[in-house]
Amino acid sequence: MLRVGVLYPLHSAEDDYPNMAARLEPPVEVSVVHTDAVDLHTVEDCRRTGDWDHLEPGAGELRTLGVDVCMWACTSGSFVYGLTGAGEQACQLGSYLGVPASSTSLAFAKALKTLGITRVAVAATYPEELAAAFVDFLGQGGIQVVHLNHLGIWTAVEVGAVGPKQVIDFVRANNHPDAEAILVPDTALHTTAFLPALDEAAGKPVLTANQVTLWEALRLGGRVPGQRGFGRLFAAAEDPLGERE
Repeated sequence: MLRVGVLYPLHSAEDDYPNMAARLEPPVEVSVVHTDAVDLHTVEDCRRTGDWDHLEPGAGELRTLGVDVCMWACTSGSFVYGLTGAGEQACQLGSYLGVPASSTSLAFAKALKTLGITRVAVAATYPEELAAAFVDFLGQGGIQVVHLNHLGIWTAVEVGAVGPKQVIDFVRANNHPDAEAILVPDTALHTTAFLPALDEAAGKPVLTANQVTLWEALRLGGRVPGQRGFGRLFAAAEDPLGERE
């Protein structure tokens, strides 16, 4: 069984990972290790959340668990470093653990490339400045954001309390006609229990943070992610061995 290590800041929607992993065919084993963080959605605090001093203790714990892949499950704690910085962050984790590693931000970029999508709408829970930093990150990867909206929520604890109906309504309200997909970039937001409903509400792929994080873990672990019930991304049966990093 593929053993996925997830580094997750604080506590909010981490149960999305084992719940989703148990529904996969075949299932995978997920170990969630929590990292210290500043629960405030400012660019400065997100940079502190993603620095090595915060990541190393959790990575050390994962190393004792013998995981096959590692994901830094924090979008903001990776995209605030830019595309190059996020790549360096993932490389440091991978070198430390001796296994393939990535982050949620890089997973968004890879998922969009896999689906052949270059124009997106972003429905972010973040405050305006942090949402704009995500737009900048996407632009560095050649992704055009044709529409951006943000809820202005300052903490992950508050985001974790947002319910399915609110998420679906938020996605539907931000379905710009020029967007090929809608991105929902916060790992503090529960989404994996109702991914098909999000795609249905939009009539196009909806990529959420926890969804793309586990998808990328499967890809790095050599698993073809053709699965039903997890949105259009998981239905796209790419052979991950051809692009393994």
